[in-house]
Amino acid sequence: MDFSEKILSWYADNKRTLPWRSTRNPYKIWLSEVMLQQTRVAQGLPYYEKFVEAFPTVEDMAAASEGKILKLWQGLGYYSRARNMHTTAKVIVSQHQGKFPRTYDGLIQLKGVGDYTASAIASICFNEPEPVVDGNVYRVLARYFGLGLPINSSAGIKQFKRLAREVMHTKNSRDYNQGIMEFGAIQCAPKKPYCLHCPLNDSCVALKENKMHELPVKLKKGKVKQRFFNYLVMLDPNKQTYLEQRLGKGIWQNLYQFPLVESAAAIRVEKEDVQQKIPELSVGQITLINKKPIVHKLSHQHLHTNFWAIRINEPLLEGIPWDNVEDYPVPVLIAEFIKTFKI
Repeated sequence: MDFSEKILSWYADNKRTLPWRSTRNPYKIWLSEVMLQQTRVAQGLPYYEKFVEAFPTVEDMAAASEGKILKLWQGLGYYSRARNMHTTAKVIVSQHQGKFPRTYDGLIQLKGVGDYTASAIASICFNEPEPVVDGNVYRVLARYFGLGLPINSSAGIKQFKRLAREVMHTKNSRDYNQGIMEFGAIQCAPKKPYCLHCPLNDSCVALKENKMHELPVKLKKGKVKQRFFNYLVMLDPNKQTYLEQRLGKGIWQNLYQFPLVESAAAIRVEKEDVQQKIPELSVGQITLINKKPIVHKLSHQHLHTNFWAIRINEPLLEGIPWDNVEDYPVPVLIAEFIKTFKI
């Protein structure tokens, strides 16, 4: 058997039972692929189930509010995926009569749909022979063929895509693409690949040269930015607080948060800081809630975060009852704080 036949044979014997494997509905395949970008299956599965229950069809998703989309997505990270997904659902309904394009070329025109997602939908739903290349596929190909070209370089992306096309099973691209991704997730795992019982071990370059843990190669990321966040958790006599919406193109766009004071280094919040955010407040006691900063790590930045309880002496205008705070879509950092804080 050649490379692709071995992948198909392995997949037939080892594939996991997952809900999107029992359908060729492009809406559900699209939903699963968007959610599983930079997300493990175990983490993404409950979100997939929640979304399918809340929005059984693309029309249901298109008709939903962005706030509801973001609330259901809360905790999954990379929120631009959710916003792009909502935009695409609207486009599918308004411009494509609720039908997904049936080709790679048509799918890749949709917002938030890149090469990987377009390839996955085209092959799984419509059996178009378009190879998928995700992190798992990069790992399998780099190890099997002994390729040291960085997978996150322009040259590497092009080379691996060409190689993926050369070795794929063109007559059954549907199962082959799912198979090689599954193979990379389970058999050719990142840290502990199961080389002894691997069906490819007789011709794997990385195994022969003992380079399993050196491949694939990635270019190093830039320096991680350190940021200092101070959240003002305002509490008035009526047990109300205040939330603001994050606007602009930064992290957590359109999610809600407590008023934020960002500083160049750790600070102690004073009354003046509160009144700069919301003027004319009668500010009472200010108390640091967490004993040491909470370091929330994102891909390119670390957020050193303090939460400050701000007692307000008068009812807040546009105040939100504390019991209603959980209804708002917020970053997971704030969601975890809300769960534990007692007023």
